[in-house]
Amino acid sequence: MDNATFYEAIYEIVAEIPAGSVATYGQIAWMAGSPKAPRMVGYAMSHVPAGANLPCHRVVNRLGEMAPYHVFGGETFQRQLLEQEGVSFLENGRIDMKKCQWRLYGSPEAMDK
Repeated sequence: MDNATFYEAIYEIVAEIPAGSVATYGQIAWMAGSPKAPRMVGYAMSHVPAGANLPCHRVVNRLGEMAPYHVFGGETFQRQLLEQEGVSFLENGRIDMKKCQWRLYGSPEAMDK
């Protein structure tokens, strides 16, 4: 699969993440057919075409941590967007992945492999 096709698959998956849920880079890579490419998902997220209107704020790392500072201008903005949608956070500031991780295909264990 070439990069353009892979990016399109990523964007289609991200578009399906419902409000109040999050997905991990690894989960999206797995769902797009390249389970060893979570960094490519991050790269694709940083190159979303203008006007795509994707819920990129719903993509987080496997620990439930926000995107790096430069992505949204700080994790505060991303957190605000997620909280407005009902995403819950733990005391340590991470997303409660047990409650909020989106599951579409396979078992929870399969998502982060």
